[in-house]
Amino acid sequence: MPAFQTTRWSLVLAARDHTPDAQAALDALCRVYRPAVLTCVLSRCRNRAQAEDLTQDFFARFLEYRYQDIADPARGRFRTFLGAALNNYLGTHAERQRALKRGGGLATEVLDEEHAGADERESPEHAFDLAWALTVLDQALEALRAEAEGNGKAALFDRLREFLTDAPDADDYAQAAADLGLRQNTVAVSVHRLRERLRDVVRKQLADTVVDPADVDDELRSLRAVLGGVDGAGGRRNRRMQVR
Repeated sequence: MPAFQTTRWSLVLAARDHTPDAQAALDALCRVYRPAVLTCVLSRCRNRAQAEDLTQDFFARFLEYRYQDIADPARGRFRTFLGAALNNYLGTHAERQRALKRGGGLATEVLDEEHAGADERESPEHAFDLAWALTVLDQALEALRAEAEGNGKAALFDRLREFLTDAPDADDYAQAAADLGLRQNTVAVSVHRLRERLRDVVRKQLADTVVDPADVDDELRSLRAVLGGVDGAGGRRNRRMQVR
């Protein structure tokens, strides 16, 4: 078996006992992925409060029963493993509801099976991947913002932030240059450098969720593919992945 890399997920897999470092790493990963899980549940749920309850219950069971103990380190991507665990959980919950109905018990209508998966772009799996991608990107942007603030360049970053995920045109650069009192080519260079830094931060975040470093490139391709389909329709944020 290959040696573990030093990442949050590999730390969890390497420490099958209850070490504080492994538990802290797992708790951090669960916090990062909570928006993706909630979005996935909402894609099959008619009530947000019930979706919140299901999400909380899923993570409580995930941690209580130590689902990570059955993960295969040789195939260890936390996103893939968590997504499979969530699908199993939702399937079991739906079956329990059906059993209660057949037995005459009271079951709350939560999972919308009629519409779940009817449109691949609206399927629970796609909802999970999209929320995951947006969370990774948002966290990377917030990390860049903190760096910029530490360097006394928060105002520059705030003005150029939109250009890191959406390709600007010449007029956009001209307006930003006028707002910042800079030359247009200076703005273009600043955007280029920020995009390079964004790529590095995103890769670092993805590396924390895999064991094999080669999987980072696959995760990055998945992230680009998911974000490339976000067009702002239906109230979604318009994100064009500029990480290369």
